[in-house]
Amino acid sequence: MPTPYDIPEVPEVLDRREGPYGEVVLRRHGGLLQIIANGCFLMDTSDGRSERRLVDAALAALDAADAREGHGRRPGPHVLIGGLGVGFSLAHAAAQPRWGRITVVEREPAVIGWHREGPLAELSAGALADPRTKIVEADLVAYVNETSDTFDALCLDIDNGPDWTVTEGNDGLYSPAGLADCARVLRPRGVLAVWSAKPSPEFEGTLRNAGFHQVRTEEIPVARGVPDVVHLGVRPG
Repeated sequence: MPTPYDIPEVPEVLDRREGPYGEVVLRRHGGLLQIIANGCFLMDTSDGRSERRLVDAALAALDAADAREGHGRRPGPHVLIGGLGVGFSLAHAAAQPRWGRITVVEREPAVIGWHREGPLAELSAGALADPRTKIVEADLVAYVNETSDTFDALCLDIDNGPDWTVTEGNDGLYSPAGLADCARVLRPRGVLAVWSAKPSPEFEGTLRNAGFHQVRTEEIPVARGVPDVVHLGVRPG
């Protein structure tokens, strides 16, 4: 892990593309790879603990919801990961034999390309080769609205949180209508897990009003500043 003294002041741009939703850039800053969208920093390869915790929290909540209703652990649950990012969530899910199908929805073709044949392949090559993994190039909001597929867990990490979206159109995902779409594609007792850079009490309330049960927010300590969080809710069933 590079120290602050090892990291050059000016990041190196590895690729810059105009995508369907604006400019996306892959940079190298010292030993880190960074994704920038329309000038907004999205994520880098510095840690990944909160992205991994997103997947673990969803699985733990799924098992807890089944146990609460007197059911055993469901075999091979199907998880949808919203946002490929730098690949931490996908790689972590693929490293767990417990998951069955792993569907990843990513709207930026550049990000998918950086994983398939670019610098991010070192993080995700094994997961992409896993026969359980399917990559879907689509806008997550539209996909959840239109798909006929169903899932045991939705792990969503496409913004900096419900209160800090990357693009204006993403607001709808966290609205009552968007959460109704999420509930529609979840199987009974399925779990919605939403990553956020800060807690959102308002979003907790929206989850409850949308009919989700066992709503809670799990904090994930970070090196500096406010903890990241995962918002969790369970579809009744």
